[in-house]
Amino acid sequence: MKISTILDYIDSGFMALPEFQRGYVWNREQVRAFFNSLYHRYPVGGLLVWATESSAADYRGGGQLASGIVKLLLDGQQRITSLYGVDRRKPPEFFDGNQAAFTGLQFHLQDESFEFYQPVKMKDDPLWIDVSELMVKGTSGISHCIARLSASPEHGSRINEYMSRLLHLLGVKDIDLHIDEVTGADKSLDVVVDIFNRVNSSGTTLTHADLALAKICADWPEARNKMKARLETWREAGYEFAPDWLLRAINAVVTGEARFVHLHDRGAEEIKDGLHRAAGAIDSALNMIGGRLGLDHNRVLFGRLAIPVMVRYLDRRGTALGEHERDKLLFWYVQAGMWGRFSSSTEAMIDRDLAAIEEIEGGLDRLLDQLRHWRGSLWVEPDHFHVSTLGARFYPVLYMLTRMGEARDWGTGLALKAEMLGKMSALEVHHIFPRSRLYDHGYSRTKANALGNFCFLTKDTNLSISNRLPEAYFPEIEAKHPGALASQWIPTDPTLWRIDNYRDFLEARKTLLAEETNRRLAALLHGDGRWLQEPAGGTAAPVSPSGEVLGSIANEEEESALEALNEWVAAQGLPRGELAYDFADEKTGEQKAVFDLAWPNGLQPGLSRPVAVLLDEGAEVIALANGAGYRCFTTSASFRRHVEADLLSRAESG
Repeated sequence: MKISTILDYIDSGFMALPEFQRGYVWNREQVRAFFNSLYHRYPVGGLLVWATESSAADYRGGGQLASGIVKLLLDGQQRITSLYGVDRRKPPEFFDGNQAAFTGLQFHLQDESFEFYQPVKMKDDPLWIDVSELMVKGTSGISHCIARLSASPEHGSRINEYMSRLLHLLGVKDIDLHIDEVTGADKSLDVVVDIFNRVNSSGTTLTHADLALAKICADWPEARNKMKARLETWREAGYEFAPDWLLRAINAVVTGEARFVHLHDRGAEEIKDGLHRAAGAIDSALNMIGGRLGLDHNRVLFGRLAIPVMVRYLDRRGTALGEHERDKLLFWYVQAGMWGRFSSSTEAMIDRDLAAIEEIEGGLDRLLDQLRHWRGSLWVEPDHFHVSTLGARFYPVLYMLTRMGEARDWGTGLALKAEMLGKMSALEVHHIFPRSRLYDHGYSRTKANALGNFCFLTKDTNLSISNRLPEAYFPEIEAKHPGALASQWIPTDPTLWRIDNYRDFLEARKTLLAEETNRRLAALLHGDGRWLQEPAGGTAAPVSPSGEVLGSIANEEEESALEALNEWVAAQGLPRGELAYDFADEKTGEQKAVFDLAWPNGLQPGLSRPVAVLLDEGAEVIALANGAGYRCFTTSASFRRHVEADLLSRAESG
């Protein structure tokens, strides 16, 4: 079928995109390379379509399908969307992606090359032709170009050559693409999705969540956009959630189950109601977590997979929780986050916890009994703070202690409680002993970035302290704001403020932090000591034998670089990675390492191996990741090259 006919089919509703397809993911380089291949008449591959009755077709976008048999694109979405966008100067109805990827494509008549518009380079050069303008105007566009070139003596001698090239470019629309069809009464959605995944094995496979959402959208076409709107609301409030996470919360509300397959037979009204109820319960959970625990932004929100369980409980409860009930639920949430309740066997763990609260009466007690049985002691020991920097599970705990308790800013002396500071005055991580000074004294990166060397201060205070050592600035703080140091769990012995005694300082502060954590957790239980008792013999098990979690995000600069890399990945239409990924023992759930940025299910979930970006990490962390099957990249540049060369260039040949 000619390309021009295919594009007309889209306009007339005879060709569309099935609901389960993901959005447009190509970037400008892929569009440029594709048009270069078309122009030179290189093979660009055929299409695979699902021929089905329009009355039964579940398709994306707001356009109307034609009556009778229609063709739903299974393989070829990227190519056809790019062709349509350039030829029509607008995206098709089913478009979901970055329109800039195909906007402004230019063709150079002399070099016969394609590039995207650059004002300085192209503005006054008549040899650059706007491809979309040519496609829209057709032969009249060629006449306009020739007239413009004829007015220039330096180009007039090559008019015939340029006209031939313009005709050749316009002739792209007459290229025939081979189309294979999947048809037959036996081709159910599940069968077609399986075919799609097999054919699209070099692209991005569909997950169980994708298939569940496709079936939901078949009955409720607006579901995807409604979910996006909810996610955007939370993003504006400082929390980033993935669509799959929201779908899991909806699943918990509607079915009381973790596995997405339980959503397949639910009708549109039930899902609409489930989204409304889940969103309301999520808002309540986030308000509780932010208001009571102080975990008020994305970076410190750990235990995310515990929230769907909380959502189920809040939805079933139906009324506002009293203080004691609220705090008991939050106690469970913090404990689940600290010990990585859902770091392994995720759906099985969620199902167990959902079952525990199926009956509201006594549900929280059963939930806590279950957690204690799985974990052992819920008591926090000093060695649990023997971890390194951002990403360790106890990093949010330190922030929580700062926001819940009596911690005060060292510059102003003011309390840093959540309700007093507010979300617009974010705290910054302060290294009590400056990293550079510790490096000069021979301390390792891991030691310099130990959690015990962190506290949270306002930005102005952090800047004012600068690179000074505690033995210099601590006495000034204590004189100006008595008790402010102790409010941040700083050992009061001045000898520990000297850099030579840094290791002893860390040990003393770890003890103070553990004591404060247990005190705050006990306060959440309001005197009910059944679930938080100091173990006989004084040791909470299990504690990592080494007492150390490997890996770390060293500082805010490294974190910013990783976040920028993650944004770049998302702009390519690939799933975001998990920043400061909690790598845990599959059997015990014990945190073993922090991977800077990771895709535990691969950049192409279900098809490619796990991937980790490990910036400036030691051989031990890299070996651990490799041993777990991760493909590791130690620089942002090498990871980008992998994505561009090995994924984007091979992602759906169209």
